[in-house]
Amino acid sequence: MAFRRAIDAFSPGLPITIAYSGGADSTALLAACADKWPGQVRAVHVHHGLQQAADSFEETCADVCKRLNVPLTVQRVDARHGKGESPEDAARSARYAAFSEAMQGVHNNLSAVDKRPHMALAQHADDQAETLLLALSRGAGLPGLAAMPAQWEKGGLIYHRPLLAVPGAAIRAWLQTRDLPWVEDATNSDEQYTRNRIRARLLPALQEALPQFRETFARSSRHAAQAAALLQEIAAQDLATTGTPPRLKAVQALSRARQANLLRHWLKTAHATSPSAAQLDELLAQVEACVTRGHGINIKVGQGFALRQGETLGFSRVL
Repeated sequence: MAFRRAIDAFSPGLPITIAYSGGADSTALLAACADKWPGQVRAVHVHHGLQQAADSFEETCADVCKRLNVPLTVQRVDARHGKGESPEDAARSARYAAFSEAMQGVHNNLSAVDKRPHMALAQHADDQAETLLLALSRGAGLPGLAAMPAQWEKGGLIYHRPLLAVPGAAIRAWLQTRDLPWVEDATNSDEQYTRNRIRARLLPALQEALPQFRETFARSSRHAAQAAALLQEIAAQDLATTGTPPRLKAVQALSRARQANLLRHWLKTAHATSPSAAQLDELLAQVEACVTRGHGINIKVGQGFALRQGETLGFSRVL
């Protein structure tokens, strides 16, 4: 069975913390990990406070954790979205901030050998397919097409997604063999959200037309992730050659594709911003035209402005 194989193959650092929403997927992951590592599993539930059912979600989580003899930490957050921010992005940001805060105690109690706590999330093969389709619908580049990684590190935490190869139906089939309750989040069926429309309309059609789409989509995402990693290595090498900030003549010596790759990398790593496709095209055109001392550059890029500063390319948050 796909779910059992995934759990058998899962080998994180212990103790392991499960991001526990109370839904079927995270309930199955929590129960399976508690079976596999008794006394080495804890749970963190994020109370978003965005719907009336949030309190009942917390109660269900507390009940399940009591049955499994798993310690539970509840983090309450303000997940309301601000101007220009999507509700999904606001909830995701609040959730990861809550994870980081909840894990501080675990971090402090770990041995000196490995001070990096481990956390597991229950996203599965259907979620991965949805993420890839969302990225395609937005015209994403390779990082977006790589979808969700199986493991990554952020803020000193090591995150795992051990169920990315497991269909959602297989997870629920396993959970139904256990005498455990779970919650159904009504917002997951609200088709005003693009992801939910993909889940409700596209995935059933893909299942009928291409029954192996989860596996093939996941393979494409892995290829994209490998290609994105390679491009990042090349960008880092080019940035070391052109300097930080990049020297204009050194940038111009590169092919246009490498210029684009370098400038995206520089803006992200040095200035925590990403240009739109149109902004990057304009910046590349300005860099190409910048062959005289009198040619200036001052264009909007990401969350600031790309500027010419003598013989180098600079960046400022304000004009």
